[in-house]
Amino acid sequence: VQLQASGGGLVQAGGSLRLSCAASGRTFTKYDMAWFRQAPGKERKFVAVINGRGTETTSSQAVKGRFTISRDNAKNTLYLQMNDLKPEDTAEYYCAARVSDYLLSIVAPDYDYWGQGTQVTVSS
Repeated sequence: VQLQASGGGLVQAGGSLRLSCAASGRTFTKYDMAWFRQAPGKERKFVAVINGRGTETTSSQAVKGRFTISRDNAKNTLYLQMNDLKPEDTAEYYCAARVSDYLLSIVAPDYDYWGQGTQVTVSS
């Protein structure tokens, strides 16, 4: 599966953005989809994950209550709605996919497919 992320940009603190990740192929529902982010000089960190049917999600404590992950399987698209953005949310955001398993994974090495990243910058 090929992934293409979009929707990043520059926003003031307290603002909102919605990231999208378009996936190729006709088997989108067989993949768990996740968002990770990476700030300059730091390791890539888990943000949120959703299962193939879109019925189960998990998000990191850093974004819980502010970010919402969702997917539209009819459009082969993953989303990340980001509200109440903070300067510490500034990072390159990556979407990722792995064939669905019994459990959702929050670990980057478990994911086989990655998008190219989209930059989110939050000014104070």
